[in-house]
Order: sequence, then structure tokens, then C-alpha cells
Amino acid sequence: MSQKKIYLIRHGQTEYNRRGVVQGSGIDAPLNEVGQFQAEAFYRAYRHIDFDRVYTSVLQRTVQSVQHFLDAKLPHTQLAGLNEINWGIKEGKVANSEDHAHYAAVVKAWRQGNLDEAIEGGESPLALLEKQKKALAEILSTQEEETILICMHGRAMRIFLCLMLERDLRHMDDFPHANLCLYLLQYDYDSGKFYLELFNDQSHLPELPPRLKEKAKP
Repeated sequence: MSQKKIYLIRHGQTEYNRRGVVQGSGIDAPLNEVGQFQAEAFYRAYRHIDFDRVYTSVLQRTVQSVQHFLDAKLPHTQLAGLNEINWGIKEGKVANSEDHAHYAAVVKAWRQGNLDEAIEGGESPLALLEKQKKALAEILSTQEEETILICMHGRAMRIFLCLMLERDLRHMDDFPHANLCLYLLQYDYDSGKFYLELFNDQSHLPELPPRLKEKAKP
């Protein structure tokens, strides 16, 4: 039986995350100090895994989250299909009460099945899903890569998990995503099915030291 093990993580914290600024595919923010701490903690916990390849989006926060693995000379592929959803005119803004209400309305529409709905200038779940299908096809095309690490983004990860697990996109919010959380999946080439083994796991993340606790506050 031919299988592929997939370690799927969200990127570490950025200053946009900390400040509550909307951060989509149009924002290429680096990790902050907390995010760097999270990336190092994940590396310490999983450096013993023999990853055949690391996949990231083309945005630097995902690359920086796995930089320790890349420094160990692991093969690396960047795929635009793993980028975050585009939040249109809301990107780069600190969300106010009106923005929160608009966002809630769009997410509600998605939950009701209106998956072609998008924030002005942005991207719908269905549009992103089509990009992700191509990315996933490329990832699965090489059976010789038995164990891989993928780093991507929160909303995009929810959609990607629905794609892999054949869930209706209306239920994408069933997949929470903390910074540097881990979803572990197994893909069986014979059945063409994914199986979920770990869900939003954060056991590899130690408590922040006092100096970073202060910096992590909004």
C-alpha cells in the first residue's frame, strides 16, 4: 500500500496577527519575535522527522516558519496555490466594528452555501479552491515523497482541509487554526482518501517566556 504522510501547519505569528490587521494574500508580512519562537519550537519538536520535501506558499511568513528545515537543506517548493485567500479592500486595515460586521456577514453567507461570495476586490472560497486543487495535484503527483511538510495560512488551510477530507466548504470553520498549529494527515494512494490523525495540535508549543508574553499582547 502506497501512502503519503502530510504535516500541515499554519505559519507563526506576525505583527499583523498580533494587532488584528487583516492579512491576506496581498500582505507579505514577516514573522514577529513570537512567530520566530513558535517556528523554532516546531523545529525542535519535529526535526527528527525525515521530510522528503517542504511545501510553502509564496509568502515569506510561511517560508520563515520552516526556515530551520530549509537550512538543513531539505528540498523546498513554493506554490501560489497555497497562498492565503485575498481579503480585497480589507487587507492591511485594522478591523473596526463595521469591518467585523461585514466579515461576519460574508462568513455567514459561506456557511449558508454562498461560496462564490467575496469581499470587494477579494477572493471567494470557490475561486481559491480551484487554485488549491492544482496545488494538491502537484503535491500528490510524486509518490516517492512519503513524508512532507506543508506550511500555509489560516483561512486557506480551512479550505484545503475541506478539499482533502472531502468536506462541504460550508463547514470550513470546523477547522480552527492557531499560529503554528499542526494537522497531521495520511493519504492512501490506493483508495484516494485522506485520513486525519492530529487536529489543530499545539502540544509542541511551550509557554511563552515572560518577555514574549508582553510582546504577544494586542
